[in-house]
Amino acid sequence: MVVVTGAIDGAAAALFVAGVAARTRGPVLWCVTRQDLFAPALAQAGLKPDRATYVEADDEKSVLICFEEGLRHGGLGAVVAEVALLSMTASRRLQLAAEQSASLGLAIRRWRRPAEAADFGQPTASLTRWRISVLPAAPLPVPGVGRARWRLELIRCRAGECADFEVEACDAKGHLALPSDLANRPSAEGTRGRRATG
Repeated sequence: MVVVTGAIDGAAAALFVAGVAARTRGPVLWCVTRQDLFAPALAQAGLKPDRATYVEADDEKSVLICFEEGLRHGGLGAVVAEVALLSMTASRRLQLAAEQSASLGLAIRRWRRPAEAADFGQPTASLTRWRISVLPAAPLPVPGVGRARWRLELIRCRAGECADFEVEACDAKGHLALPSDLANRPSAEGTRGRRATG
């Protein structure tokens, strides 16, 4: 299971997750309590409408139940849930369900009020935890809107190191790209370069 935090930049977090889910095989189940998910934007990040089934639940407890049942189903490529609170107990159950089914579990942490963010920073059983934020788009040589850019912060990785990346947002195939000024620069001697894989 992967936890993605998008408290401030919720749309960027949803698009990042859509790009990740798009690269799995099989249907994708997306569980929400809010009616603010824009499916055409998810399609631009690679998650085509014919692959996604959306579940709108009344409350977060119901979202977590749908999330777990989707993971236990076993025939899904990915299961996504948008939640504000994610306790250690709930995350353990979800992690075990994901491990048993081989479906990818993606939790997007979003909250409306600061009080809902009280447990942010508390440990979860997830394999990784990411924070997604928006960066200014790179200017184009001609007038227009450039490809969106994001900062991806890997703030927890089981048995791994934390890192951060500046990437261009997911394209229609769910692939990320390093900005051209970063991708084409010469690497410094004696330092390890970080790569974003897409």
